[in-house]
Amino acid sequence: MTTEHAPHPALSVGGLDTELSDRLNEGLIAYNKAAAGADAAESLSVKITDADGQPAGGLTGWTWGGFFEIELVWVREDFRADGWGGRILAAAEAEAVRRGCERAIVSSFTFQAPGFYERHGFTEFGRNGGIPGGHAKVHLHKTLTDRGRLVSRGLAS
Repeated sequence: MTTEHAPHPALSVGGLDTELSDRLNEGLIAYNKAAAGADAAESLSVKITDADGQPAGGLTGWTWGGFFEIELVWVREDFRADGWGGRILAAAEAEAVRRGCERAIVSSFTFQAPGFYERHGFTEFGRNGGIPGGHAKVHLHKTLTDRGRLVSRGLAS
């Protein structure tokens, strides 16, 4: 008598796996929609280009369920003194509000830009230490609308 066994699950560790990322994203979208009733997150980006059409900075993030999460922001050094960071952020926030977002969140290392976000109305709500060089990861949020202020205070849902 022979018994057939199903293959055992396998575990692997590696670098970037776009197929895995796509599958995880699909699974989480379905789970989140069932739990929260909100559709899939939408990507949001703002890009600036120089006179030669080369990228000089920008922002990427996503909107979902009334939140705007900023993932990456970078401005080329020769564009930093001209207020481009603030313009990028303002454009992204305006688009997030247009999409129905009430609140924004972002994380930044202490050697990056938490002061920039604070100058633009973000407030720190958490911090993780232990980053090399004595640094920390700072988590910040901002209310984008009057309704967002009520939601943040627990006065609306």
